[in-house]
Amino acid sequence: MSSLLVFPGQGAQQPGMLHGLPRETVNEASEVLGEDVLRLDFAEALNSTRAVQLCLLIAGVAASRQLLEPADYVAGLSIGAYPAAVVAGALSFSDALHLVSLRGELMQQAYPQGYGMTAIIGLDLSTVERLLAQVHSVETPVYLANINADNQVVIAGSDGAMKAVAQLAKAQGAGLAKRLAVSVPSHCPLLDAPAKNLAEAFAKVSLKTPTMGYLSGSRARPIVNIEALRDDLAFNMCRVVDWRGTVQSAYERGVRLHIELPPGAVLTGLARRVFEQGTVIAFDGARLDTLQALLREEGSRQL
Repeated sequence: MSSLLVFPGQGAQQPGMLHGLPRETVNEASEVLGEDVLRLDFAEALNSTRAVQLCLLIAGVAASRQLLEPADYVAGLSIGAYPAAVVAGALSFSDALHLVSLRGELMQQAYPQGYGMTAIIGLDLSTVERLLAQVHSVETPVYLANINADNQVVIAGSDGAMKAVAQLAKAQGAGLAKRLAVSVPSHCPLLDAPAKNLAEAFAKVSLKTPTMGYLSGSRARPIVNIEALRDDLAFNMCRVVDWRGTVQSAYERGVRLHIELPPGAVLTGLARRVFEQGTVIAFDGARLDTLQALLREEGSRQL
């Protein structure tokens, strides 16, 4: 049996999320970026895509360093792939900070307003895809963005198009159609151009073979090849997230300990739908010594 660390994406951010972290990692990030990163998690600052993504990266890396015990696999939803790659030893924390800073800026500049993401709960994938086809056009772009669970998907596009799909979804019996705290249309072709710009920056960065299993949130399978990993990280902003498939893939590979790194516990709730056996737990709200003991126990079972 194996263990998995998962890292959340945009929408999980919380004001003050960096202030309770070990100061060593926070100071390291401030030094690399040449700014006080503790100013990034103020409520007003979190209106910036760059600030949100940097906070999620720093929080994930800082919390994972506290665990001390290594896991067998890592996986991240969207921006969560970056702390996952750092923890897997494939990407340096310094390079990740610079790349995520650029990633956030590129995404925000591409769509400063009028676009975003909406979660639809209570309808299956085929129904949502049919509704998207009814609304999508050049003037009203809207796309499938995330497959989070059997009856939970996220769409991305213009505000007007998302509102139209949400109305249709509710008429079809959706329990919820909620605009997310994400100000850009992630995981769809609208971000093809920013992704290509980010890939140019990635070409200058040195990556290493992961020291633990890196599960791609887009492909829902492990990636070992360095160039494939580079492609996965650079272009995940414009590719559909298959989180349901990623968690299922981990479970089928024998993962029975699923730990969600900060902030929040959204991915923990999604994983409980897949994990028929084992332990699913979030770092937030759990005792650190309990998490360390769970990782040690899972590791000892493999010896």
